[in-house]
Amino acid sequence: MTFTRRNFLKASAAGFGVAVLSLGLTACRFDDDDILDVSFAHGVASGDPLADSLILWTRVTPLDPTTTSIKVQWQAATDPNFANISHNGETHISAATDFTLKVDLQGLNANTTYYYRFKSNGKTSPIGVGKTLPTGSIDKVKFAVISCANYPAGFFHVYGEIAKQTDIDAVLHLGDYIYEYGNDGYATEDAGILGRLLPEDNSDEIISLADYRNRYAHYRTDSNLQAAHSNCAFITVWDDHEITNDTWRNGAENHNEGEGEFSERKLHALQAYFEWMPIRNVADKERIYRRFEFGNLVSLYMLDTRVLARDEQLSYADFDLTSAQGQSDFANALSSPSRALLGNEQLTWLTDGMTTSNSKWQVLGQQVLMTKMHLPFEVLQLLVSLQISQANGGDTNALLAQASALFAELAQIKGRVLAGDPSVTDAERARVDTTAPYNLDAWDGYAYEREVLLGTAIAAQKNLVVLAGDTHNGWAGQLVTDAANPIAALQNAGVEFATSSVSSPGLEEYLALNTQGPEVTAQMEQVIALLVNDLIYNNLVDRGYLTVTFTPEQATAKWNYVSSIKTASYEMQTERSKELRMLAGQPVIQG
Repeated sequence: MTFTRRNFLKASAAGFGVAVLSLGLTACRFDDDDILDVSFAHGVASGDPLADSLILWTRVTPLDPTTTSIKVQWQAATDPNFANISHNGETHISAATDFTLKVDLQGLNANTTYYYRFKSNGKTSPIGVGKTLPTGSIDKVKFAVISCANYPAGFFHVYGEIAKQTDIDAVLHLGDYIYEYGNDGYATEDAGILGRLLPEDNSDEIISLADYRNRYAHYRTDSNLQAAHSNCAFITVWDDHEITNDTWRNGAENHNEGEGEFSERKLHALQAYFEWMPIRNVADKERIYRRFEFGNLVSLYMLDTRVLARDEQLSYADFDLTSAQGQSDFANALSSPSRALLGNEQLTWLTDGMTTSNSKWQVLGQQVLMTKMHLPFEVLQLLVSLQISQANGGDTNALLAQASALFAELAQIKGRVLAGDPSVTDAERARVDTTAPYNLDAWDGYAYEREVLLGTAIAAQKNLVVLAGDTHNGWAGQLVTDAANPIAALQNAGVEFATSSVSSPGLEEYLALNTQGPEVTAQMEQVIALLVNDLIYNNLVDRGYLTVTFTPEQATAKWNYVSSIKTASYEMQTERSKELRMLAGQPVIQG
């Protein structure tokens, strides 16, 4: 999206968070007036950096509930001591935007670090740091990639580690910044012991605007999250839990009868998001997709796969997969050109941008896995049964033992197939070749748009790297076109690197791997990588973050994991870290 003053005014008029243009120095004095009792309890943040602009964010909390308006001042400088101030100003904020403020600094220098702070009623905020984007020919860009931070699930040590990084150009947050559940919801079983319970006035599932605002406010009291925000500019997109689980354009799995109109709940959620996140305001609150240029090296496209255009997820329960007709109907539904994830508008914007971009790397920051995660159908059936049993509080020990045995059996067959063992029977081959998508909420449930995107990358001869979150586990996969792709059949179009979560549990919860020891975990990770054709790497048990470094020669991904989110003390698990890369012009993952 191109910045113009007209666009800014149009976006501000939409009413999603106060945004103030700051064009440089003004005559205002950074004063010490102490009229109201306020605090900067939620820290500061920067985001949406461009070569000449940067969003600054803060919230001033009035300690007197009758307060209706608060004066806030800001300063930005090129040094931490604020000797070289480039921008300053002041404005008033109110309860209309939950006392949050965004300042859009304009006229900045490219590839420059800026320090900023706010002041209100004699109180000064912490100092934050943000960096503008580079222009021209550059040698390196490095991102930290994170997603899925569930406050009650555990400590935010991952944010604390990101706050220690000194060479990150931007933090990409790929969604699930908050979770909508209450204290009795998903992944909350240890919250009381950990001191991570949600407060009484926000302890239920969130639905109203006040609910969403209070949930952000509580998350932003976390010191590790505040430290990460103050250390580096964030570039963010939402996923489903910023609204509610498995959101699509007109509904969600976790929006139920008695919770009002989904459209109203969505508006509340999006308004709170724009108020509380350091993101540039847009005139249409649902069109969050946008592009960032890092010189001639990286074109970064931040996509929305949730709110704007997504069709409702398919369900295996809607098809009779025991019959040939049901299987055919399911296959046709998966590949239907009418099924949208991005939608025509966003997909056209993306493919046009990729085709005309002169950057070395085309990078997609988005939510859900694009790699084909197809498992043998026998495994899929058993995993579905296991999830249903767990959801209903049943005894899953027998199913877990059955799953372990089945995984081992099929892995042994798949190994023989790959080795060219002539004794493999047709029936055995069919057991490992008859596969289906594990997660219909991911790109696997919207195959047509994936083929358009991958075909475009091949036809335009672009270096494509897709970044993903959502699953809570670390993955790396080859992005391979389908046999029926009209542009290029069965070709590598690029690679995908997916980050683990900040705190939300992953596949290890369903498979009970966190109770079976590292040997069982290692075996299961090897088995899944063997059974899923396009999968190169997986980590099924650890919480962490991803860094991706781009140079003209290669893109290097490194997965970093913390030892625990269930204890206040932790260390980095160097033995579990993993590094993989893609060489420019060679869309194949290399160790």
